[in-house]
Amino acid sequence: MVKKRFTPKVLPVSERLRSFGEVVLGYDYETSVREASRCLRCPLWFAPCSKACPLRVKVPAFLEYIVKGDLEAAARKVYEDNLFPSITGRVCPQEWFCEGNCVVSKIGESVSVGLLERYVGDYARENGLDEKILAEMVSKNSGVKGRVAVVGSGPAGLSAAGWLRLRGYEVVVYEALHRPGGVLAYGIPEFRLPRSVLDHEIKKVENLGVEIRLNHVVGKTVLLSELLSEYDAVFIGSGAGTPKLLNIPGVDLNNIYTANEFLTRVNLMRAHLFPEWDTPISVGKTTLIIGGGNTAMDAARVALRLGSKPVVVYRRDREDMLKTTRRDEVLHAEEEGVEFKYYLQPIEFLGDENGFVKAVRFEVMEPLNELDERGKKKIVGTGRYVEIPADTVVIAIGLEPNRLLMEESGLRFNEDGTIAVDDHLMMSLPGVFAGGDAIRGESTVVEAMADGKRAAEEIDLYVRRKKGLA
Repeated sequence: MVKKRFTPKVLPVSERLRSFGEVVLGYDYETSVREASRCLRCPLWFAPCSKACPLRVKVPAFLEYIVKGDLEAAARKVYEDNLFPSITGRVCPQEWFCEGNCVVSKIGESVSVGLLERYVGDYARENGLDEKILAEMVSKNSGVKGRVAVVGSGPAGLSAAGWLRLRGYEVVVYEALHRPGGVLAYGIPEFRLPRSVLDHEIKKVENLGVEIRLNHVVGKTVLLSELLSEYDAVFIGSGAGTPKLLNIPGVDLNNIYTANEFLTRVNLMRAHLFPEWDTPISVGKTTLIIGGGNTAMDAARVALRLGSKPVVVYRRDREDMLKTTRRDEVLHAEEEGVEFKYYLQPIEFLGDENGFVKAVRFEVMEPLNELDERGKKKIVGTGRYVEIPADTVVIAIGLEPNRLLMEESGLRFNEDGTIAVDDHLMMSLPGVFAGGDAIRGESTVVEAMADGKRAAEEIDLYVRRKKGLA
């Protein structure tokens, strides 16, 4: 058997540096068949790849159809479990799920499940198969079972809305921003998830009959209690859009951004196209990105494309960074010229006479021979300090759920601000369900979609019991 993966087409580095065009261009037909042929066809009752997938996609089954050249059958098999393969095929960290559990990896490189799922999803989208498959799926549920409000149009909300619609529910999505997509729109740059792909996936849900109401902030413009009086159930997929801040001197200096603001200005508000678009963004010659997660990689690569020199500063080392950050994103950042500095903990931002950041002061850290709960090395300060000049800083140390809903009574939250749910994803208010980053904290797109899918099942059961139909 072929032990090494077939490599996808990738945009040359020289063409990426000032371009927001997609970097990984994927497989062609011949390569997808060769790569799918590397699968050992584990039976579904055993397949570790499928068991590890949060959406439980039947991986060996759809790969077998690719090998046979029946791409419509492959798409139908994927759509049984995943309504958004063109998204998950691009942004899911497959190495932590399906590919990380692939049997082939015991004797060679794991099968590139993500790239193959993307190929099938793109083929279905480009040939109108996705709309055809979804129309057939929704037609199996005649009549209306009930009405459900979905809060948030990110991965959890879109997934819940789609699966609920397929189960025969009228669904209205309430989105706080002026564009749908949630973190898929404001958080993920176009070079990883093209807007044309995202727009199509959202339109696909709307074509099912889902209504999306923009500029509706649940908790302000409409209350949760009002939704409960109008709908049979509510699903909250409001994500984790509140950035964590560094409580150190100088944090309010000019040209210090949170990653959330920095990426939103570019990804959602098109600041890189200013003045054709109204939103400006200010970046200097050197941008320090504090943090080592996927969001930090996105911010660094965006800064590079805006013409700045990005330097990622992380308080541990590269080995620990790769335990929670996608390897491909780190490798792409490195080959594009992003600089990395390790074992540095920020302690102060230094400003100039005009109130703009000019440098960051760090304490040098060193590892201990102990691991924390995530398997990363514990670190301790050395008492030695360094200053790194910078005229732009992006803080990318994580996100937490929006606490706006806390203002409504009757809801229970965990200490970290995440929404508390029971084993059925229902909150402390009967009929209110939640999923995605709102209950997990900052996690992955595919886990949020899996929560949305599971919540649709739980809501269906809840509404039918409420109406005496189950």
